Amino acid sequence: MNVPIKLGTIHGVGLGPGAQDLLSVRADRLVRGTRHVAYFRKAGRPGQARRIAEGMLRDDVVEIAMEYPVTTEIPLADPRYNASLSAFYAECTERLSALALAGEDVVVLCEGDPFFYGSFMHLHSRLMDRVPVHVVPGITGMTGAWTATGMPITWGDDVLTVAMATLPEDELIRRIRDTDSLVVMKIGRNLPKLRRAVAAAGREKAAWLVEYAAMPEQRVIPLTEATEVTPYFSILLIHGQGRRP
Repeated sequence: MNVPIKLGTIHGVGLGPGAQDLLSVRADRLVRGTRHVAYFRKAGRPGQARRIAEGMLRDDVVEIAMEYPVTTEIPLADPRYNASLSAFYAECTERLSALALAGEDVVVLCEGDPFFYGSFMHLHSRLMDRVPVHVVPGITGMTGAWTATGMPITWGDDVLTVAMATLPEDELIRRIRDTDSLVVMKIGRNLPKLRRAVAAAGREKAAWLVEYAAMPEQRVIPLTEATEVTPYFSILLIHGQGRRP
């Protein structure tokens, strides 16, 4: 009699902002104990998620490097960008599904939190109706960033806005002007546009840039002193100044 194979589970595991001791107990257990470990990376790079997990993986680990076909080489508005990434995520889905259908668990390493602007979301939506998928939340990069400044990001009734620097400049100005506290991600080559938007909203002196939060390379500087930023691990912050006792 054939015994049906128990399906494996795809675990999207949040690694937090960059330090291993900021992983949850559950994340730590899965990363150290699961044989198949997948992660995203740019071609030719080790990948930040894999870098965070260095030294934690089993000796017999099977690594699955999922290399983006495109990052910043094609503008977001170019139809080729979505087409290329859609095909990429479909291919990754097939690879991971095959393992789960064969009864193998897979841990997908995710920077920050898997459900917060992360690539794993695109796998989750494709996998969830095919195989078991579990998500382990992690500390977000923005949490690590505002902690690095040594100042609370919100007080009392402050409204926090999270925006992407890829937004049009006039939209950035509006959102920066209309909020109490602010987080801006995906800065990179958008730094000049973001600086203009912050200045136009009249908040340049209150803005901070944090690079590599919770990592050895961590740097915190006022926006006014920044001339360039790391492409992937920089966050702009404006702290709220709301009600307090």
